[in-house]
Amino acid sequence: MAHGFATRVGAGADQAKGWQATARTYALLPLRIFLGVTFIYAGLDKLTDSAFFHATGTGSIGELMHGVRDSSAIPALVDLALKSPAGFGYAIAFGELAVGIGTLVGLFGRLAALGGALISLSLWLTVSWQTNPYYYGNDLAYLMAWLPLVVAGTPLLSADALLANRRRLRTP
Repeated sequence: MAHGFATRVGAGADQAKGWQATARTYALLPLRIFLGVTFIYAGLDKLTDSAFFHATGTGSIGELMHGVRDSSAIPALVDLALKSPAGFGYAIAFGELAVGIGTLVGLFGRLAALGGALISLSLWLTVSWQTNPYYYGNDLAYLMAWLPLVVAGTPLLSADALLANRRRLRTP
């Protein structure tokens, strides 16, 4: 009787270890899906907004940049964007789209995550720098969310994993 109980307890512990290992294996997948979908949406939202790429006017990138210029951490970065607001807007929109797609499908995952971190960093230092208290600004949180994917990449359920597996099968 005691032996049967010990066996059941041991099996439960093994199941818990198996569940924990599975959870660790897939822990970054929800973050990857969230960031990928969010950045795809952000890029498409900009690309489909008729006012966004204008140098002036309500909802334009130019108006946004003029509004944050004096309160940003790096005004020179805002000045650079203001030299070509439409060009900067397109760079951000297509950058978000590329980062989102790369992250979601897991193609060049670390590079995509680094791109996402750099976009988030630049937005934090310009657009949301003046947010007080700092934790109300979302760009810093996005920057921190990208860092685990910069470190870990996209090794599961990804184009990167598929390509790595193909390379492994080809090597003698």
